[in-house]
Amino acid sequence: MTFALHLRQEAELDLEDAAFWYEEQNTGLGHQFLDEAQSILSAIAETPLIFPVVHKSTRRALMRRFPFGVYFQVDSSGVMVVAVMHGSRSPARWKSRN
Repeated sequence: MTFALHLRQEAELDLEDAAFWYEEQNTGLGHQFLDEAQSILSAIAETPLIFPVVHKSTRRALMRRFPFGVYFQVDSSGVMVVAVMHGSRSPARWKSRN
C-alpha cells in the first residue's frame, strides 16, 4: 500500500535551497540531488514504517549519496514530510516545525 505523501512548505523550501546550492557547486549536481530526494520520498511513501523514529512520532530516512535526512510523520491521512535537512544542522530546526 502506498501512502499519500505531503510536503510542508518548509520542506519544499529545504529541497529547493539544497538543490540550488548543489547546482552552484557543480552544474547538474542540483538535479542529481533532486533525483535522489525523489527516490527517498518514493521509498517513504511505499514503506514509511521501516524508517526509525527519532523523536516522538517523527521518523527519519537518510539519503544515500547526500548527507541529508528526510523527517516525516505518518498518520491515517498519509505521510507528512516536515523537513529535509543536512545532517550537520541542529535537530532543533526541524523539531520546531512539529
